[in-house]
Amino acid sequence: MQSDARRIAVLGRNGSGKTTLARVMAGLRRPDSGTVRIAGVDVARDRRGALGAIGILFQNPDHQIIFPTVGEELGFGLGQMGLTKPQIAARVAETLAQFGKAHWQNAAIHQLSQGQRQLVCLMAILAMDPKVIILDEPFAGLDIPTAMHLTRVLERAKAALVHITHDPRMIAGYDHALWIDEGAVKMSGAADHVAPVFEAAMIEMGERDDLTDLSG
Repeated sequence: MQSDARRIAVLGRNGSGKTTLARVMAGLRRPDSGTVRIAGVDVARDRRGALGAIGILFQNPDHQIIFPTVGEELGFGLGQMGLTKPQIAARVAETLAQFGKAHWQNAAIHQLSQGQRQLVCLMAILAMDPKVIILDEPFAGLDIPTAMHLTRVLERAKAALVHITHDPRMIAGYDHALWIDEGAVKMSGAADHVAPVFEAAMIEMGERDDLTDLSG
């Protein structure tokens, strides 16, 4: 893989092992063997260090949000990183201001739309300033304008992105891509080379009459 790749895609069908890889990379699941290090941090063993090294944005924001208000949600990870209450308050206010959402400080999250809740999750991650952000099918279920807005936000992020997806159209312009199949790397290389090969294979599979090939 390119050492300077800042936009990395992980392609694969449902059940291919993409989300398992994402959870291992984020330190949410221990690898069966070996060690995962992101920015020098053993993410499975050093949970505080992992928060500053890597963030993960899941497909469903309701699987990620744990607090009732936006301010509390943004502040939680910062507290886990060891920031003081004044530091947390300043970082939360700064993050909300960057997005023009200062009025969301005390907003009830359950009253927000799915796209707005996804933005809250993304702001919470960006507030911690991680080196890497994993995107696990984050735009599924969002309308096109909302997905486009979140994409623009991510394009401005300083962090490297690892985008988990089954849709090669989502990773146009990415630097590198891995094609995962049955838990193993089937192909790795420049995204503009891997994506069309993956897409052609998926189309060919979909054109078969044998439905047993489609149980992924």
